[in-house]
Amino acid sequence: MKSALFIWGGWEGHQPQKTAELFAGILKNEGYAVEVSATLDSLLDTEKMASLDLIVPDMSDAKITRDQEVALLSAVERGVGLGGWHGGSGDTFRNNPTYQYMVGGQWVAHPGGTVDYRVNIINHTDPITAGLSDFAVHSEQYYMHVDPGNEVLATTTFTGDVDPWIAGTVMPVVWKRHYGAGKVSYCSVGHNLTDFDIPEVREIIRRGLIWATR
Repeated sequence: MKSALFIWGGWEGHQPQKTAELFAGILKNEGYAVEVSATLDSLLDTEKMASLDLIVPDMSDAKITRDQEVALLSAVERGVGLGGWHGGSGDTFRNNPTYQYMVGGQWVAHPGGTVDYRVNIINHTDPITAGLSDFAVHSEQYYMHVDPGNEVLATTTFTGDVDPWIAGTVMPVVWKRHYGAGKVSYCSVGHNLTDFDIPEVREIIRRGLIWATR
C-alpha cells in the first residue's frame, strides 16, 4: 500500500485544511494510506519519512525551519515523491530557494487577481494530461519564475489587459520534474475549493500526485 503525508497550514485564504483533506480523500479512494498533518514537525519523524511514498505540502506563505527543510529535501532526493498545487506548494517557504529549486518554480504575481483565462494542454500523451482538452478557469492566473528544466504539460497565455508588458507571455501551468531520485508534480491552478470543481483541474492534480508517488 502506498503512503502519503499531507501537511497543511499557512495562509487561510487558500483553504489549506479543506483542500488538503479533499485530495487526501481522493488518494484514500485510490488505496493509499493517508495522514493529514497540521505541522511541519511531521517531517522530523525519521521512521515516518523513511516509510513515505508521497508528500503533499499545502502551506501558502509559510515558513520552514532548517531542520524541517533538510528533512523534506532529503526525503525527496532519496525517492519520496512530492506533489502540489497553486500557492500551497508554489508560493511557500519564500526564503528557501533550495525548496523552490526542488519544486521547479515560485509565484511572483497574479495580475488582475481573479480573472478569466484558459489553460492549454501542450502534451497530449503524458499520463498526467492524456485525453484532456484545453479548459477555462475563473481564478488567479499565476505568473511564476520557473525552472527551464521542467517538463511542461500545460500553459496559459497572458493577454496583457492588466499589465501590457506581459501580453503574449506563455506561462507554464502544469509541469513535472525530478529532484534526485524523487518525482515532483505541480499545477498552478487551485486557489480554493471552487477551482477543483473544474473536472480537468481535479483530474490533473489527482494524476500528478499518483505519478509523483514513489
